[in-house]
Amino acid sequence: MVYLWRAVDQEGEILESYVTKSRDKTAALAFMKKVLKRHGSPEAITTDGLRSYGAAMGELGNRAKQEVGRWANNRAENSHLPFRRRERAMLRFRQIRALQKFASVHANVHNHFSLERHLIDRQTYKERRSAALAEWQSLMN
Repeated sequence: MVYLWRAVDQEGEILESYVTKSRDKTAALAFMKKVLKRHGSPEAITTDGLRSYGAAMGELGNRAKQEVGRWANNRAENSHLPFRRRERAMLRFRQIRALQKFASVHANVHNHFSLERHLIDRQTYKERRSAALAEWQSLMN
């Protein structure tokens, strides 16, 4: 059993994925330090009710920025869905290293191609999708 920690911004884009064997203060602290170092300090940090987050935030001095609410964490929870769908198709992971590698790559690819189809018309969607694919192909060559 391993735990997948994820940082998601206000638009639902995945900023960071991190895999640990434990779900305690030490793991939360390592994850928070990694995210804050890479992405800076946000105005607010929304988490679920896990006490490890509170302990880690207290140690980092961000306790006042933490928001915990009944539905406040929905954006982060919903960002799990495409990942879980893909994980199920792959019949789970056998090694932690494979999971960490897949999680970081999947986040980048999903962010690049997730164009929020339900918010735009078909023509705009096709144009953005073609632009994203062209950019992706230029990066791969």
